Amino acid sequence: MTLDEYNAFCAALPATHAVVQWGGAHVWKIGDKVFAIARTDDGVALSVTFKCSWTSFDILKEQPGLRPAPYLASRGMSWIQRLSDEAMPDDALQDYLRESHRLVAAGLTKRLRAELGLDGRSSSC
Repeated sequence: MTLDEYNAFCAALPATHAVVQWGGAHVWKIGDKVFAIARTDDGVALSVTFKCSWTSFDILKEQPGLRPAPYLASRGMSWIQRLSDEAMPDDALQDYLRESHRLVAAGLTKRLRAELGLDGRSSSC
């Protein structure tokens, strides 16, 4: 996955926006909450960081080409960084980015989810 493909994929998810921060990282958010971070330190290899379930975290952290995300995982959060496609091809990465988006959206307030159009529930019973 290239940086352009990563940005296009994240842009297609509902209610997202991007900022470039932290020394050139492409950070995708829902509201003010991060769900994906990518950077190319050498201009070629793309590393992508995403939130996942604790079960996925326990499995993924042991795979070659993946690691607990620096800073985030060290603070007790279930975030993984993909350093290469060795253990995770792009289609699987896209699945994890979708899940990261879902997990972060679920953690937003009910009001904010509604404002962002992420709460698909009807107001009628």
